[in-house]
Amino acid sequence: MKIARVFPRKTRLSPTDPLAYFDVPGCFDEADEVHVSTLFTWDMGLADYLAEQWRHVAPIKFGGPAHNQPGAIFVPGMYVREGAVITSRGCPNQCWFCSVWQRESGLKELPITQGYNVLDDNLLACSETHIRSVFTMLKQQRGQRIEFTGGLEAARLKEWHVHLLADLKPAQMFFAFDTPDDEAPLRTASNMLREAGFTRHQMRCYCLIGYPRDTFEAAEYRLRLCLDLSFFPMAMLWRDVKDTRDVNWMRFQKRWARPASIYGMCTAGYYGSLQTSTQHSMAGSQSLGPNAEAALLLC
Repeated sequence: MKIARVFPRKTRLSPTDPLAYFDVPGCFDEADEVHVSTLFTWDMGLADYLAEQWRHVAPIKFGGPAHNQPGAIFVPGMYVREGAVITSRGCPNQCWFCSVWQRESGLKELPITQGYNVLDDNLLACSETHIRSVFTMLKQQRGQRIEFTGGLEAARLKEWHVHLLADLKPAQMFFAFDTPDDEAPLRTASNMLREAGFTRHQMRCYCLIGYPRDTFEAAEYRLRLCLDLSFFPMAMLWRDVKDTRDVNWMRFQKRWARPASIYGMCTAGYYGSLQTSTQHSMAGSQSLGPNAEAALLLC
């Protein structure tokens, strides 16, 4: 069956084959089905428009995280580019800011397919057997840049996980600073990873900012703490379902999302003392906003 996949937004993880589209159909485009896959809730309007334009080509099906529907069995290259892989769906945590646990209703381990960029919602929540099987698969990806851009939960990181990572030598692995409770596990994870020989070049950290009641001082504390713990931070600007954003937070986020700017602060010793941000400012931060849709491309 010839299935055209239509996406209202193109990302670095979007599929690249000839049947992946990001606009209205051309005069000679043909398909047996058209799947409109929407990642972000604020793209729903554009997705509806594209569906209407493609309706004369073939029957339409809607899907993607924006629809808050559970994912099916992962098919490599179908809704994310070749090399990206999802080996499990769901998360046992029930964080108020995240829709994953509501959408997937439990943790589900999937058949493991080939790939080198792991996008699982919470890989470390899976069984030891599954995790070891994933690492065995990744070891077979000769000459590829191994990444864990889906994120690894610091609170679940164990010594045997670190041994597997040290043996695999991934190019980068992302953790997250989602709530104030993440600070202690992040400190522990930092010590474990650095003792295993990892540096800021491999240790990355998603850090959400600009959520309700967040302050610039508290956000900068979290970002600078990531640097102090040898994590390279990636500021993720919180957005509501309507994509409401404050221009001041946008400027702040731009400063902390550009590698050149962050490296400049590293070389200048900017991150060193944390004197301008205190634990009190961190305590004033109640919680962070949604990150599942903003950080990942899931199908």
